[in-house]
Parts: sequence; C-alpha cells; structure tokens
Amino acid sequence: MCDAYHCSFIGSTDPNRYYPSPSINGYVKSKSSNLRIISGSASGGVKLVVNPDKIKTLDDLKGKKIATPQKGNTQDVAFLNWIAEKGWKVDPESGKGDVSVVRTDNKVTPDAFKQGSIDGAWVPEPTASKLVSDGASVLLDETDLWPDKKFVITNVIVSQKFLKEHPDVVEAVLAGTVKTNEWINANPDKAKASANAALKALSGKELEPAVIDPAWKSILVTDDPLAATLKTESDWAVKAKLIEQPDLAGIYDLTLLNKVLKAAGKPEVSDAGLGAK
Repeated sequence: MCDAYHCSFIGSTDPNRYYPSPSINGYVKSKSSNLRIISGSASGGVKLVVNPDKIKTLDDLKGKKIATPQKGNTQDVAFLNWIAEKGWKVDPESGKGDVSVVRTDNKVTPDAFKQGSIDGAWVPEPTASKLVSDGASVLLDETDLWPDKKFVITNVIVSQKFLKEHPDVVEAVLAGTVKTNEWINANPDKAKASANAALKALSGKELEPAVIDPAWKSILVTDDPLAATLKTESDWAVKAKLIEQPDLAGIYDLTLLNKVLKAAGKPEVSDAGLGAK
C-alpha cells in the first residue's frame, strides 16, 4: 500500500513509486544531479511474517528461508542489518548464510509462501497482511526497532531540472499533498476506501478487508521525510557492503515543503543536515 497510493516522481511523464534506497542509488549514481527528495509520504508498514508451524521465535529464523522484495531495497537492507545484529552471517550478494535471504517480487511472495518455498518474509504492506490472511503470523513489526517508532518507507521526489524550472508547480503539488495527508489522517476509513477503489480501478481488483484493514493501520502518512532515518538506512547498506559510503549532501530540498507547512500553521521538518546548499 505504501508503495501504491502515495508517492510520485514530480517532473516525469511517467510517475513512479520510489523507495528510499532507490532514491539514494539514483542520487549517487547520477553524481548528485538527477533528483531531490522534497517531502515525506509514509512511515512504517513493514513486518516480518512467518509460517507459525516452522518459526515460533526470532531465534528460529536461523536456517530458514525468508523473502525480501529485492536486493538492496529498504526491507532487504533492514533485514540484513537485523541479521548482523543477531551475530549471524549472510552473504549480501547471494543471500546465502545462517538465514537464506530470498529476493522475491512482492507479487509472487504469497504464492511462494503457500507453496512452502519460503518460510516467511520481511515485507511492506499490503504483502505482509496478505501473507497473514494466508496463514502467516506477525513475528516482528519493524516499527518497534526504531527509537521513535518512525522510519521512512516512501518519499516524494522531483527531478532537479523540473524543480529549478517549475518551482511554482512543485509548490502547488506539495500544497496538495499536505492537505491530502491531513485529510487522510483525519478520515482514515474514507481514505482507506478511496485508496481501495483506486486500486480496483488500476488493477481490476480491490483488497479484501482482511488485508487492507490491518495494512492501513500499520502505515503512518506523514509530510516529514524522516531524513535521519534515511541516513541510518544508508549506513546499514554500507555496513552490509551493498554500497560504498555515499555522499548524500544535497539529496533533500525541503524549502518549498517548509514554506507550505508554515503557511498552513504546521511545524517545519528537518533535512538532518542533508539539504541542498
């Protein structure tokens, strides 16, 4: 859900959903020239769900096959870091080790779970709740691993060229997202129904209540990009040797967002020292 209803790349003719790690990858590979993170979008909504017949405690994960969406994506990095903190060893490239990290597209993860080819998954919503509806149980909510129980899962980003040429358009979009986020948080049931209707229009199928209800509750919609947590996630990727230490200076430009927030009487948000100079 947090990768399906509220994140866009402004300035592109083909809007895309961007997780934090790909934002870092895109920024670094372009030598800091192609994008800026201009707002937050969502926090949380990531869970470790497992086959309760095979895994009853966190220690039981050793020797099991656990899916993540993609090598180097946000959930993959978080899981690799959690494994390392347990003192277990996993090769970050192959996923082989004390725990088998199986990189699996979220679309096929439920089928892989049903077939028994994986024993669990560290995944975002709504995949996590879909697995629970298929018989999995929640063993860990990643939210509980963060000091403030908040961490970035989705951002709003814009091409630097578009931001420079059309700041008025970007500001108008941000004014809309701030109002929309406020409405979503004030009207969770209506927002949930609206998102589900949009999913049905896009895919031809809406999510069942057993999936969307718990998934929706686990996601926090927020204007704050939670920049400090992006830096932490970057450090985890470096620690896992998936990337070299990146220079993230300038990845954020929250000038227009803070202008909009101030005008709306809301507190400004921080770029954690990673703002554009």
